[in-house]
Amino acid sequence: MASPPPKLPIPGRRNILITSALPYVNNVPHLGNIIGCVLSADVFARYCRLRGYNAIYICGTDEYGTATETKALEEKCSPKEICDKYHVIHDEVYKWFDIKFDKFGRTSAPEQTEVCQAIFHKLMENKWLTENTMQQLYCDTCERFLADRLVEGKCPTEGCNYEAARGDQCENCSKLLNPTELIDPKCKVCKNAPRIRDTDHLFLELPLLSDKLVNYINNTSVAGMWSQNAIQATNAWLKEGLKQRCITRDLKWGVPVPHEKYKDKVFYVWFDAPIGYISITASYTPDWEKWWKDPDNVELFQFMGKDNVPFHTVMFPSTLLGTGENWTMMKTISVTEYLNYEAGKFSKSHGIGVFGNDAKVTNIPSEVWRYYLLMNRPEVSDTLFTWADLQAKLNSELLNNLGNFINRVLSFVAKPAGAGYDSIIPDAPNAESHTLTNALAEKTNKWVEQYLEAMEKVKLKQGLKSAMAISSDGNAYLQESQFWRLYKEDPAACAVVMKTSVGVVYLLACLLEPFMPSFSREVLRQLNMSPDEDLSFCDDKGETAKAKRPWDFVSAGHKIGKPVPLFKELVCICISLKEIC
Repeated sequence: MASPPPKLPIPGRRNILITSALPYVNNVPHLGNIIGCVLSADVFARYCRLRGYNAIYICGTDEYGTATETKALEEKCSPKEICDKYHVIHDEVYKWFDIKFDKFGRTSAPEQTEVCQAIFHKLMENKWLTENTMQQLYCDTCERFLADRLVEGKCPTEGCNYEAARGDQCENCSKLLNPTELIDPKCKVCKNAPRIRDTDHLFLELPLLSDKLVNYINNTSVAGMWSQNAIQATNAWLKEGLKQRCITRDLKWGVPVPHEKYKDKVFYVWFDAPIGYISITASYTPDWEKWWKDPDNVELFQFMGKDNVPFHTVMFPSTLLGTGENWTMMKTISVTEYLNYEAGKFSKSHGIGVFGNDAKVTNIPSEVWRYYLLMNRPEVSDTLFTWADLQAKLNSELLNNLGNFINRVLSFVAKPAGAGYDSIIPDAPNAESHTLTNALAEKTNKWVEQYLEAMEKVKLKQGLKSAMAISSDGNAYLQESQFWRLYKEDPAACAVVMKTSVGVVYLLACLLEPFMPSFSREVLRQLNMSPDEDLSFCDDKGETAKAKRPWDFVSAGHKIGKPVPLFKELVCICISLKEIC
């Protein structure tokens, strides 16, 4: 089947460009990576499409830099082979998690070199780059300068003293470092102690760009409702005072620097990686500038974990501002804290936690993983993944609340005439005059309003809770109405209750689609509706007044499909992945 044509901004519509931090290609993503970046952005992108906004979601693997070279050394192959291998792994993991990118690309694509070098030339023309000699660690054994991730040592930060800090950042305290600051550094390849040598590099003059940057931050952090953790991390950088940032590295694997003196160097990955959002859009459509150079008509939303914030609120904006071009700058940034695993931290390097390919072999459906991660999304503080909590949330919230409500409603409608409605939605005139139904409609409408408010502010966890509350109210409505008694004693009232309940089932399929798309597809299948054509709780203008009349969502006379249970009970707890449920 042919791919649909690339979407472009539409005049008069709300055009939203969504990115999530490009996952690094040197390992399999774990659950903490997934909720911090791609899954959160996917939920928001799906919400935007549900509301009728013109939105695209761009992501891809971040493939250049020292970490790739290091992994290639470990696996005894070339950096390109590492990237080819792990790009496929990432792509498969995200497909299993039902992540719907408009484009999932790679920073090793030719568009990256083209866009990155063009931005570099503009910075050079505008004199925002300077040359400086810096001291760098050189390994005599390997006969090479050691880029930041090719060296490890003790963290120099007071109170930390982590023994295996990397040359660019301490994994323990998150402090950004230079390799020469490490105490007792060692070459990661040969384990010998390197020595300090002089080498020339190019630097981005952040101090000279600070007025433009601070003006952007002050205005946009308010207008874009930046999350508090993003504001704090950004202010910490500004308070320390902006310093020149080196944008070149003594590596082979990266975007070549188009400058005669520096032709043997490549760009620093944190200079070129955010430019990957632009280059991947360029690989999506040749008209990429319509998304990236139209700030008056395009809103840019970016999703990431807290350790990536300064590169997106300081480095990347400074780079774009320095070109003097009219870029679409980030409006809203949504930042997660850390998702921890059982008693400790997820760690790719130490193999601690649940990784994307592990989740697949548990036989727990992807929609359950999505639900659990999003209900546990670390929006304002670190949260904890535990197997026991996953089991409890599946059994109590998904099975006994959501699944139970939908199955009770559709199973009753599907019963043969005399016991139910023979799968035909009954007519229910004057539903608004039914007191209990009116009360449910009022509650439902309030939850929808709270859902919309939360989702517009990218408070995804609150949006999910609001949708799930409708399911709880639906169960209470069924119990209080005693529909099974009404069927015999007051058929007109029973028809109102069941037509309204089917409407609430449909509404839940809509509201929960961003969070559990496969769940919504199955609900619509059971309702005998098409996910592509029928999924909307808004009118053509995006208004949601329909929610005030849930009995009107599904027409009388419509024939539903065959109801089946939506969730299965999880009866054992996976303490480790050696004990798969």
